[in-house]
Amino acid sequence: MKPFTFRQFEIQQSKNVFRVGTDGVLLGSLATVSHASAILEIGTGTGLISLMLAQRNSEARFLGIDINEEAAALTRLNFENSSFAPRLRNIHQDFKSFSTYEKFDLIVSNPPYFEISDSEKDKIARQTVELNFQQLISKSAELLSEKGILSVIIPAHSGGGFIKTAKPHGLILIRKINIKGIETASVKRLILEFSLSEQPISESEFIIEKSPRQYSDPYLELTKEFHVFKK
Repeated sequence: MKPFTFRQFEIQQSKNVFRVGTDGVLLGSLATVSHASAILEIGTGTGLISLMLAQRNSEARFLGIDINEEAAALTRLNFENSSFAPRLRNIHQDFKSFSTYEKFDLIVSNPPYFEISDSEKDKIARQTVELNFQQLISKSAELLSEKGILSVIIPAHSGGGFIKTAKPHGLILIRKINIKGIETASVKRLILEFSLSEQPISESEFIIEKSPRQYSDPYLELTKEFHVFKK
């Protein structure tokens, strides 16, 4: 499969691993990363999000984790081929059984969100077969540092349930980005960020396209340091 080329790194892809997509690019561009020195990505896939965050934060150390052996190997390859390699590490591991004494300043994930179905396409990456929201939230709450942030991108219809599930684990919503495909459409995705410490909630809207297949000015500005746009 053809690699995906960004300005400062390249992503090797595989038909058996969830490919580079808009959700990952948005989370990699928008997650709050400036404060973090230790970052954990859950479900790395190709390693895209960690590589984008490593470009945005030149000091942070990264650990990626993926239950899919092929995805973990692909992430490792993409990490090793990047200029950020000394700060990036990836392991093949089930997050539910992951154990460490380390606390993370940022935990980031583009998690599986489709209910279990008969479809085999990207089953582990897309369906809640191996990791559901409850498991993601409870484990992340244990691994966050005192001022750490959990940052996720999920479908808009799942937002209320995700926020409700997070509350008993001490995770407080501090940021919400409502993402639309185009301005006239309904909200398609949410980027939600949670902290163990209470602070004012920031809420904003982000529009990906100004018209079909025409990126909006905010999207072009957001991703200009990553995407190689054709002129």
